[in-house]
Amino acid sequence: MTIDGVPLTDRGLLLGDGLFETLLTVDGAVRHLEAHLDRMAAGCEALGLPPLDRDAARSLVEAAPAAAGLTAGRAAVRLTLTAGSGGRGLDRPEAPVLRLLAGCAPAPPAGAPAEAIIATVRRNEGSPASRLKTLAYLDNVLARSEARAAGADEALMLNNRGHLACASAGNLFWLDGEALATPAVSCGVLAGLARGRVIAAARAMGLAVTEVEVGPEAVAGAQAAFLTNSLTGVRPLLRLDGRTLGGDPRVAALTSASL
Repeated sequence: MTIDGVPLTDRGLLLGDGLFETLLTVDGAVRHLEAHLDRMAAGCEALGLPPLDRDAARSLVEAAPAAAGLTAGRAAVRLTLTAGSGGRGLDRPEAPVLRLLAGCAPAPPAGAPAEAIIATVRRNEGSPASRLKTLAYLDNVLARSEARAAGADEALMLNNRGHLACASAGNLFWLDGEALATPAVSCGVLAGLARGRVIAAARAMGLAVTEVEVGPEAVAGAQAAFLTNSLTGVRPLLRLDGRTLGGDPRVAALTSASL
């Protein structure tokens, strides 16, 4: 038996054994495709999976907007890779056969301001999965649900040491004087592709970039804060736990420089 062509024995479905990428398309053209494939390939290596078939993945992504009738405007392609079927329980088969799937849906607006809470759900900085885009995203789902219940649209997640890590779907930055700060990868952070572009743009603007291990008070006292991901780009963070945060024109400059 299958669900939309995926067998009920699929390890991604049963165990979250796999990876995904979410890519922005504009008028049918995929943004930063090779960088997304690079990250998925590195994830396969980190998880001990066979090498990614880049040609097959590329073809699926490029075909997805037209298949969904979304070749005009902004759309989001979700590329999913699972460890396939087989093995018993937790044990993979000796030679996993990866399964690749792609779908496309309308993308959220770019740059929409965000209001966030500090979630009670913690990020496990000791888990290798915290630094990979795996299918095991339940903590993020719960953090986002907590934010929605509180009337916010995003959640900032702390790790088990009480340090800032990330948003439920994106990376976190804030301006601290002449420096741009962001949680260090060691905090349990997925090194987002938009995160990397923002860091490069900030350095080109003459801003120092610091990767830090700090608590939420750092954002509460910042000149301005924002979130990033590949679909929405730079989102100014306007409020945190009901407290209004400041604004800074450098956020807009980073927005245009990091696309």
